[in-house]
Amino acid sequence: MNSVTLPPGPPVLLVEDSDTQALQMQRLLERQGFTATRAATAELALEALNRTLPALVIADYHLPGMNGDELVRQIRLNSRTRAIPVLMLTEAQEGDLERQGLESGADAYVPKSAGHDLLLLRIRALLRSRTAASPAEQAPGMLAFRRAQVLVVDDSLTYRTYLTGLLARDGYRLEAVESAEAALGAVTAEPSAWDCVVLNAFSAGFDGVALCARMNALRGAGTPGADGASFQIVALGTDSPIGRETLASVFEAGADDLIPATAEPKVLSVRIRAALRRKLLQDEDRRSAAELRERELSMQRAQAEAAAAQAKAALAEALARANGELEEANRQLRETQTKLVQAAKMASLGELVAGIAHEINNPLAFILAHQGTVARLLGQVEGMLGESAAARPLVAKCRDRSGSMALGLRRIQDLVLKLRKFSRQDDTFQRVNVPDALDTVLTLLAHKLGDRIVVERRYGAVPELRCSPALLNQVVMNIVSNAADAIPAEGTITIETANDAQEYRITISDSGPGVPAGLRERIFEPFFTTKPVGSGTGLGLAIAYNVIKAHDGTISVGNGPAGGASFVISVPMQTER
Repeated sequence: MNSVTLPPGPPVLLVEDSDTQALQMQRLLERQGFTATRAATAELALEALNRTLPALVIADYHLPGMNGDELVRQIRLNSRTRAIPVLMLTEAQEGDLERQGLESGADAYVPKSAGHDLLLLRIRALLRSRTAASPAEQAPGMLAFRRAQVLVVDDSLTYRTYLTGLLARDGYRLEAVESAEAALGAVTAEPSAWDCVVLNAFSAGFDGVALCARMNALRGAGTPGADGASFQIVALGTDSPIGRETLASVFEAGADDLIPATAEPKVLSVRIRAALRRKLLQDEDRRSAAELRERELSMQRAQAEAAAAQAKAALAEALARANGELEEANRQLRETQTKLVQAAKMASLGELVAGIAHEINNPLAFILAHQGTVARLLGQVEGMLGESAAARPLVAKCRDRSGSMALGLRRIQDLVLKLRKFSRQDDTFQRVNVPDALDTVLTLLAHKLGDRIVVERRYGAVPELRCSPALLNQVVMNIVSNAADAIPAEGTITIETANDAQEYRITISDSGPGVPAGLRERIFEPFFTTKPVGSGTGLGLAIAYNVIKAHDGTISVGNGPAGGASFVISVPMQTER
């Protein structure tokens, strides 16, 4: 049968110097599903708290070096660990220690002689409102534990040894020197490393008051709010009348506290502990102020970034608006250019047609006049010949040829008339015979259509439409001309007209390859063409689009019945313009 691996339980830090009692407690906790880590001293416990945070701390009151109550004070002074519950263990007969442990910040007190059930109930009650430390609580940058570093300055070896031994029980890192020069050298080398300097103000080997003043200068006490060193200065004095007279000079020199050197060890330890507590609180206040400044700076940076982003967005919006206006100006410029090209084209065509008409009409009139004379004389000559005259067939043949010449001359005359009608620059709306206009266009394009393209006419609409005749001719000519160019060989072009009460529609379809769907939105752009270079200007359909737009109509392209392109021109049925 496979074993099931259970997830580890809440982590517990056990601070116990006794190996036997620590092993018993670890086994008890592990049987209940907890993960127990042991530290033999309070100093090792603080180092363990720097690495990871447990859900609970169980500490013996009696520990070598720093006692359990001082360990609890250290835990409560640190913002990273102050919320961790602490269970204090001690002997049953030490009732006064319970008060001291609870006053130091412990959450509960349990005698070691109590049963395991009571101990487990206490543990579970403390964990009920506390879960294991979250990753956020263990994030880098949080205030870590460190043992307070104390410098002892006294020229007496005996007293230095006594004082370091007394303070070592509280878990401090200690360094003892005998001279003022050595003390100043140690502090000058690294001012921020020290938490407290304990010096003998009435030492025979150095001037204690002067040393206080120099230590005070090193920590920048004259600059309120300075970020330099902030160690405490504790002076050891005397209860003699002479010593009491110099108390003012010691405090004025910068000492934070003056303790009689002959004070009881417990009093001396408590007074130095209080000084260190003030220093730790000051450090945390500075750290909190620094974090507040950093948050304010971060907020200011965020506000500046937001303002910059808003300005950038406003600039982008203004740029987009300017680009839109520029694009609109370019579009209007292209339309104006298209209209100018159309106007120039139509003006040139009008001048050309006028010149052609003038040059053709004069000889045409001369020829037509003489052709009539020749036809009349041939009739007279034919009447003077007898029925059996040999010249009679020749005269008849001459009359037939003259009639053919007259037909050709009338066609030339009709072509010139249609050219003049097509090129007439008349933008006024009038009633136009649509079939006649379409036939005129087809006549002018006869040379391009030739015999290879068959034009089917399906005029189903009413004959007349109110529009601009020259513009209508231009639209149809451009589309039919493009259709003829698109048919590679033989093919068909179909022109249909239809109308209802609102619209008049002209549909021009061809049997060519058609217009790809991806190009249908672009074929009406000025200067866009799919023809080879030199074969097209790209203005034909753009002119047609503007013409239909001037008529308040629409033009669209799709697939024709024969598979080619199909252009649908729709203009309103207007009665007045």
